[in-house]
Amino acid sequence: MDGFGRWITIGPAAVGSYSAFRSRKAQLQLAASCLGVLFISQNVEITPNQAVRRVGDDLTVLCKVPYPIDSCRMTVGGTPYRLIPSNQDEEVVYSGQGLQLGECGAHIKHIKEEWNGNISCTLPPRSGSIEVTGTMRLLVARAPENPQLFSPPQPTFKEGDGFMAQCIVPNGRPAAKITWYLDDDQLLVGVHQPIITSEPGSDLQTISQNVSRTLSPEDNGRKLVCRAEHQALDGPKDAARQLVVHYPPKRLDSGPITIFGLKLGAEGRLNVTVRANPLPSTEWTVGDIVLVPPMSNEERSIVALEPIHLGSGYYNITLVLTRVAKEDVDRTYYLRVTNDLGREEFAVRLSTMDEPAGVELDTGAIVGIVIAVLLLLIAIFLVVFAKATDRWCFAGGRGRDHTKSSGESSDTESAAGQKSRLSALTARVRAALPRGRDRVQATEPVQEIDDKALSEDKKGVVYAELALGEQNAEKPPPPSTEYAEIVYTEQTPQMKENKE
Repeated sequence: MDGFGRWITIGPAAVGSYSAFRSRKAQLQLAASCLGVLFISQNVEITPNQAVRRVGDDLTVLCKVPYPIDSCRMTVGGTPYRLIPSNQDEEVVYSGQGLQLGECGAHIKHIKEEWNGNISCTLPPRSGSIEVTGTMRLLVARAPENPQLFSPPQPTFKEGDGFMAQCIVPNGRPAAKITWYLDDDQLLVGVHQPIITSEPGSDLQTISQNVSRTLSPEDNGRKLVCRAEHQALDGPKDAARQLVVHYPPKRLDSGPITIFGLKLGAEGRLNVTVRANPLPSTEWTVGDIVLVPPMSNEERSIVALEPIHLGSGYYNITLVLTRVAKEDVDRTYYLRVTNDLGREEFAVRLSTMDEPAGVELDTGAIVGIVIAVLLLLIAIFLVVFAKATDRWCFAGGRGRDHTKSSGESSDTESAAGQKSRLSALTARVRAALPRGRDRVQATEPVQEIDDKALSEDKKGVVYAELALGEQNAEKPPPPSTEYAEIVYTEQTPQMKENKE
């Protein structure tokens, strides 16, 4: 029936369409409901998201929403718990500030092995029927099995050989941590990335890691250690293998060896330290005598001792002179050290002087120092030569400086000398001429006389060239000529009569 009171006939096709519409509507409502629940569940804040604990440890998990909740339920290891804030006597008890603040927390006092897995919380609101949940992951730590070290089977290696080893630590929860060491030194170079695997259907994890290295004499006798660490272990566990590396004899110092501090007439010992593996054989050559330890010459004045192992591949090789003579100091002793991988030869000298104090320098260092000193001397010589001859960067500078300094010095000396000589000259002239208006003046004092008076007095002027009698005995004056003005006036008859 429509809105006008008439019946409407619906065919089979229309009925089918209507049924499909209702089904589609139900699906949309269900999807909307699921989306609503999902949206609400995303607002659940759970702390922590994941935790690793040993059996017997405690753990607190807190779920929180921004509105009051009606109750707090937790599922731990498949077992549901309804948590009430006032009840604190159970194995799993309530933790938080209250339901009215939207907090649902659980304090697990003693973790059990079977609780490994997820822990979920359910928070129903005070009004409505939609419950929200949150989930975190709890790993109950399980100790792994002992570490296993796999390496090449041969007992010894040679210097320069490539070496690779693998460490496996199986069945840990979570996976163990592997660290490599050479003795007590942690290896960082040559360590590969670890690989973690697990068996299907098992949450136990196995970790494996490789290390590769080029062996050197320093590796000989050291212990390669694979160390496994895990939360469920009270301490680390190790798997180790000692490395044996063979190499030819090696000298510790380059160049000839000098043994200092020997005394004539006393016993002398020639000690040489070498590094080798395996044990080397030694041979001393003294003049025409060849001594292989343990051996001595016919007089037993020279004895070759067996090498003494000092550890880590170091050997002390000794030749004993029962009584040091002058000819022993003058000769050179030769030592040859040999093993299956090579040999090394040494030249040894003796000295009755004490060993020089300070840093010992080899031949290369001494040559370098001598060359550096020679270069410094050459540089100083070139600078002095250039400055003395006005060459290169000193060209022109010396002439200007010399001219300036010479000019200043000459002017100063000339001024001082002229002043002194003119003073003496003035005194002599005044003493020789009549007193009165007749006077002798030097060139410089003339400037002190009034210009007008001087012009009137110069009616009769005679210039005379005088040679100075007093000279500096230490430093003769420069060649020069001194001039003076002799000023006189005509004498009246009365003046002549008075003079007579």
